[in-house]
Amino acid sequence: MQAVMALFVLALGAWTVEFQESSQILTLTHAETGVVISGELGFTSGNAAWRVAEPRDGVPGRLALVDPSDNVQGYLTFSAQGDRLEALVYHRTRQFYEGALSFTGDVVFPADSFPCRTRAQLGERALFLASGTADSPVFDSLFAREPDLALRFTAPNLSITTLANRPDAKRFQQGANYGISTSGRIQESSESVFVVEADRDYFKKRWVPYYAPLDRARCPKPPTGWMSWNVYFDKATAEDNLAEARIGKEKFQPFGLEFWSIESWQGNSDQLPVSKFYNLNLETNEKQFPLGMKKLADDIRALGFRPGLWTAPFGTGSDEFYEAHKDWFLHDKEGKPISAWNGKYMIDPSNDEVVAHLRKIHDVAAHEWGYEFFKIDGMSGAGPGYCAHLFERPDVRAVFKNPAVEAPFDRCVRALRDGIGPDRVFLACQGHFTGPEARYADAARTGADIVHPNQPVKWENVMQQAGRTLNQIFVNNIVFYSDPDTLLVRDLPTEEARVTATIVALPGQQTFFGDFLGKLNDEQTRMLQQTLPVVDARPGALYPYFDYLPIWDLKIGRAFGAWDVVALFNWSEDAASLGFELAELGLAPGEYLGYEFWTGRFCGATSDRFETLVPGRGVRLVAFHRAQAVPQFLSSDRHITQGAVDLRDVSWRENAQELTATFALVGKNRTTATFHVPQGYRFLNAEGADLDLTTALEDEGEILKVGMIAEESCERTITLKFEKRR
Repeated sequence: MQAVMALFVLALGAWTVEFQESSQILTLTHAETGVVISGELGFTSGNAAWRVAEPRDGVPGRLALVDPSDNVQGYLTFSAQGDRLEALVYHRTRQFYEGALSFTGDVVFPADSFPCRTRAQLGERALFLASGTADSPVFDSLFAREPDLALRFTAPNLSITTLANRPDAKRFQQGANYGISTSGRIQESSESVFVVEADRDYFKKRWVPYYAPLDRARCPKPPTGWMSWNVYFDKATAEDNLAEARIGKEKFQPFGLEFWSIESWQGNSDQLPVSKFYNLNLETNEKQFPLGMKKLADDIRALGFRPGLWTAPFGTGSDEFYEAHKDWFLHDKEGKPISAWNGKYMIDPSNDEVVAHLRKIHDVAAHEWGYEFFKIDGMSGAGPGYCAHLFERPDVRAVFKNPAVEAPFDRCVRALRDGIGPDRVFLACQGHFTGPEARYADAARTGADIVHPNQPVKWENVMQQAGRTLNQIFVNNIVFYSDPDTLLVRDLPTEEARVTATIVALPGQQTFFGDFLGKLNDEQTRMLQQTLPVVDARPGALYPYFDYLPIWDLKIGRAFGAWDVVALFNWSEDAASLGFELAELGLAPGEYLGYEFWTGRFCGATSDRFETLVPGRGVRLVAFHRAQAVPQFLSSDRHITQGAVDLRDVSWRENAQELTATFALVGKNRTTATFHVPQGYRFLNAEGADLDLTTALEDEGEILKVGMIAEESCERTITLKFEKRR
């Protein structure tokens, strides 16, 4: 009998490699981050299983591949550079035998983590998004928000699976547990290497120097609300805002609308440009807001909304304030005041008195006036008129009171956060992940203006909204919530309105409305309602895109099931047939049923490629479910994610031939759920306590639609009864 060999141990870089020959268990430990990867190695050649063994020739640092005749025919070596560990398989003398090395095990990783993709590929067509436990073969990494840690794998046939609900899953303090498997031939060099890297400071090293994970205790979900600017611009009064809020309370508050934000309230703010507004002395425009800003905040709160306020505090248009504080402002070498977008007179960020004043006025607005949401404008922006750009210019820094001051823009942003306090929501308007907004703000206006003063919304604005989303969505729900700018539908044709609604809502971004709410028709009102509440989604690929990807894939995972909601965007003028291979989106082989949201159309079954006609400047939003042999849920019209925010549970009871589904319903508003009835089943009836139910069969009985209305917002379960056809 062969003696049991001692444990094989290597210390390589930041990793420790351990192998137990008797159990074939390989364990990789990254002690500094607490990451542990442990599982069973295997090697097969033809139909024969080989063994991985400790070295027999005295050469340290490698393992042997042993054939069934107990001969060493190859090796597994390990090397490391810091946090990167590489395992390489190579032959010994028999160069052309077939074989495949496999590894199946668990990964212990920090909490608040998820599978994702961190390696960009040429020719990508799909933006990947995820909600809940959403696993996919397109993901090659794990990411943990709190430590900004990515665990990146390079391996053939890689599979990462979330095991949080598995009874025998290991636990690491309060961490998460994942399964990993890989299996690759060793004929090809690219398939003979397994690489794992603990990539510390993943975001901070690359894109977000001020990285801090989003504070979900303060802001647990993306802000939602309404603001006046996009229809009233600089003319809204207190009563205009409250009149819209009364409509919002009736039509949108039950769906999840939270904030009511006031814009253009400052003294002299009833006439553009913004540079003339009195932005620094809390002077209120008495013609538009005669009772003051505190009274307005109280009135908004009485309607059930949280009051919000727009400020642009980096300059002022007030000659009086400038004369009283002349040394607070920037002047060029000739002594002439420096002007920019949000100030005839721009502040000197190196002046400690200025920074203290920024803190003070926002403290007053938050804690004396009572505002809970602050949209602070003039941040990083896209042009030289915005503060981050202005303060960085050498000619401007040269005229600072203290030219040697470090990070002048950071001083301002930190003061704004300190002023509003730790319990208020901070939206950095024209904020960016490359600046200090990432550390201090809860949300950032990453989108360009969706509309320009006194003009309608145009297709070019929608395209900008899409482009900015694609470019910056990879930090959404990680660093801050992305704000693609207001969702407006009033001026757009139906197809274009569907495009902007999908752009804003499918990735789980901040969602603010800005239309005249009372002037929207039923279809437009319903479209806005279908974006609320914001789905808890995260990026699936942690890097930016610089092209208009035609496919956006939200992978949804819930305890009761998983499905994909796929948006197919036609960015061109003319109708086009758009589609994809199922494998391109990481969908496992099999048959899938598709249901299109905007048109309410059953798309049938597909097992290889899906394609559909999309009108010019249009989108089709299709939910894909793995086909079952029994009746199954397909879609809900409550929200564009087709069940992600309202479906609480669904299950099939074989012995009773019943399908039960539980939904979160909005009082007095109809939700219609769609189910598939496969061949061999016949629908009998639907039951639901305290519900007004309607049923309809379509597509020759293959599609069942169930309408539900409850008097009050609640969760209710419906039971659908079927019988098998003989």
